[in-house]
Amino acid sequence: MTAQQAATGGLEDPANLKGERVPAMADAPLGVDQGATGVALMLAKLRTRASLLMIVAHPDDEDGGMLTYESRGRGARVGMLTLTRGEGGQNVMSGDFNDALGLLRTRELLAADRYMGVDQMFGTEVDFGFSKTKEEAFSQWTHQRVLYDAVRAVRLYRPLVVTSVFVGGPTDGHGQHQVSGEIAQEVFTAAADPKVFPEMGLPAWAPAKVYARVPFAQVNGRGMFDYATGKWVPARFFNYVRQQWSTEAPSANVTVPEGEDSSLLGRSYVAFARQGLALQRTQIGGGMRLAPAGRYDVGYTRYGSRVDSGPEEKDFFAGVDVTLAGIATLAPSLGGTGWLRKALMEVEQSVEEADRRYQAAKPESVAPALRVGLTRVRALIARTESERGLPRDERANVLHELRVKEVQFNQALVMALGLTLEAEASEATEVVPGQTFGVKIRLGAASQATLQISRAMLRPTAGPTGGAAIDLLRGVAPALAKTDGVLLDRSVRFGFAEGSPVTRPPYRRANLEQPFYNVEVAALRGAPTAPAPLAVEATVLYEGTAIQLSRVVGSTVGPEENRAYQPVTVVPRISVALTPAAGVVPLRQSHFTLTARVTRSQGEAAVAQVRLETPAGWRAEKTGTVAAATGTVASTWGVRPAELGQHSYTLGAVATERGREYREGYVLTGYPGVTHDALYTPAASRVRGIAVAVPEGLRVAYLPGTGDAVESTFAEIGVAATRVSVADMQAGRLGSFDALVMGVRAYAAHKDLPAATARLEEFARAGGVVVVQYNSGEFRAADAPYPLALGSAEKVVEERAPVRLLAPQTQALRWPNRLTERDFDGWVEERGHGFMDTWAKQFEAPTEVHDDGQDPQRGGLLIAPVGKGAYVYCAYALYRQLPEGVPGAFRLLANLISLGRHP
Repeated sequence: MTAQQAATGGLEDPANLKGERVPAMADAPLGVDQGATGVALMLAKLRTRASLLMIVAHPDDEDGGMLTYESRGRGARVGMLTLTRGEGGQNVMSGDFNDALGLLRTRELLAADRYMGVDQMFGTEVDFGFSKTKEEAFSQWTHQRVLYDAVRAVRLYRPLVVTSVFVGGPTDGHGQHQVSGEIAQEVFTAAADPKVFPEMGLPAWAPAKVYARVPFAQVNGRGMFDYATGKWVPARFFNYVRQQWSTEAPSANVTVPEGEDSSLLGRSYVAFARQGLALQRTQIGGGMRLAPAGRYDVGYTRYGSRVDSGPEEKDFFAGVDVTLAGIATLAPSLGGTGWLRKALMEVEQSVEEADRRYQAAKPESVAPALRVGLTRVRALIARTESERGLPRDERANVLHELRVKEVQFNQALVMALGLTLEAEASEATEVVPGQTFGVKIRLGAASQATLQISRAMLRPTAGPTGGAAIDLLRGVAPALAKTDGVLLDRSVRFGFAEGSPVTRPPYRRANLEQPFYNVEVAALRGAPTAPAPLAVEATVLYEGTAIQLSRVVGSTVGPEENRAYQPVTVVPRISVALTPAAGVVPLRQSHFTLTARVTRSQGEAAVAQVRLETPAGWRAEKTGTVAAATGTVASTWGVRPAELGQHSYTLGAVATERGREYREGYVLTGYPGVTHDALYTPAASRVRGIAVAVPEGLRVAYLPGTGDAVESTFAEIGVAATRVSVADMQAGRLGSFDALVMGVRAYAAHKDLPAATARLEEFARAGGVVVVQYNSGEFRAADAPYPLALGSAEKVVEERAPVRLLAPQTQALRWPNRLTERDFDGWVEERGHGFMDTWAKQFEAPTEVHDDGQDPQRGGLLIAPVGKGAYVYCAYALYRQLPEGVPGAFRLLANLISLGRHP
């Protein structure tokens, strides 16, 4: 076994990307994937070898209606490569951003995939924020990296058809969209060329066709509209397969009837897909994008083909033999009428027999035919493996297809016989090595057929270091035939061995500026998540034929209306964090405070010894310790720098217990209703000296928005911040504050906020300052004291775009800190989002910024006097800068909240 295999439990493909293994199921299957409906859907898959892979840039880019139609309507095997995890997106559900948001959006997309019937893969690219051009995206990721990820996905999944939502040009808008469109076409040629990335170690694969969705953007006599830049550009389209330009707008070769009703799903394919899309809540909130009523057809343009199917095709697979017998075309050396085709036709006969026997009221009626089909496929796999005259590549291609069919027959039998496997952790789902916990295993069957268990194991997936597997049949009475629908009902205790690795994402990056992930286990490149560390595997015999089942060990958690399956994960005994992770220290201060939090994962208060590692000459002294009921001990440290200049310094926390040092901690991402993941970060703090002034005794009220870390950063510049609610505003409880700051997208987070408009104006007229951070469409003109209007594309995504100070003498730019254009140096991810398009004359717009080729944007900072106070709208991305310790953002915020205190 290689080191790589040992690190992933001995599996070369633990994420099941090849579709050749029965995956360990986590969530219970959807209703449509059980019983008679599930059997009918699986029969559709067994009839065909059709397969399709879609390539997109972000979670929620996918054409869910098309994917659902192909997977659940046509029975195709459908996969998706999503290049990024959406780290640069917005979040209306929690305070998770950057890599934490990537973990969360990964889980949301996996939940949506269950509705679409999709196998999910990811690229190693990081969503670094909105990109207006393909060139910018490629400059961050490199063309080589993106193409490598796509070639790997195609060679693993071996689809007959590759598709994309995007065409690789300005009609795609977002530059990252354009990259996914270009790469989807280029991979058609690259994946088929064995000279491209031979170090990958995967045989080449040549898809039959490649398509992209007909562009959304309008194309007419003016050209085509690029919504990323908000400009019209000449109508020119490039075919990356043929290397040809065209001025003609792409037209449909294939039309997908996404609005067609499915009797099995009980609604249209696009409507069913939208149920899954609604689970991507960080981007769309708690609502749901309703499916269009009536007919809804979506066109796809063909960009390359290796078969002759004419200009107008009835579907993606026109001209391709997608019957089971068509698998024989992968072995041309055997000829068209050899033993392989004959054996495949016998498998087809089994599927046809199952179709004839199918009864919705009695799904187990198809089980005998499915058993024969599974037996025939396994026999064919054995012969193909041993056939000496078959060339290596042909053997690999045929075996891949046969193993897919083996899994599908297996799953169809599970559904037909009503087999269910549960593996419930009866205690905490976060466990440490050496800690034992209870696991309740239940294997049931709804069928009246005679079934018998031949094997049942509780097995760690981390290889020898994970602990000893438990034979669940040891000590069980020999009568294993089904009784009262229960084949196995056992409770055992399990413990991961000391030294077992913690469960963490199989990828990480050095810092937020790195626009891609480093993958630590090559076999997991492309995997959505790390393999769950513990699963139950069972084999059930049905008339002598083995049926495989596997279930991740975990617990269903959360309130009744918002539950999610949480797998058991291995966590470190001690977790240590240093806060703030990044921050500023005013130069006038001789010392500052950091907090080290040490958590013992098993619950009791941690007793580890903690020390701070500081720059040479600095002193750090513990000033206080507080034990929390959660098993956390928080210690405060007073730090006295030997020097403090306007640059960065790094400090670290180290916890020691039983002679072992711990230098990292983790937080759980997500919100109720979604599976949580642990994001690990070093126990370090990056502080920067900053020249910043604020009036003495300034008091700020903070209304949380949809999630940001701005509230906790006020203390770094000596400002007291108090959280308030909309009810506090409506009750007139703001009188003791100098300023009110609203979190990002506050009007989306608080539907009752508009009702407090009069109170906010009253607060401002009395001398208070209202600072509204960026908002989206929920913010209306009537919500401000004077009219404001958001535009549709007002955003500046280039974090280095020059900011001009149009009115440097205005109070907001000169007191108590005199700002210059250098205060906008060192910003991260973007300049801002939600810039205003128009505003009333009462507002002053003292700044201007724009991306390359963009019209000047002055709506990023607007200030208007209101009585004795002021009203401020700030679209500059303070919520991204402040937690990263960007000095200029603190200086700007200090000036804004001080507007009412000018001498």
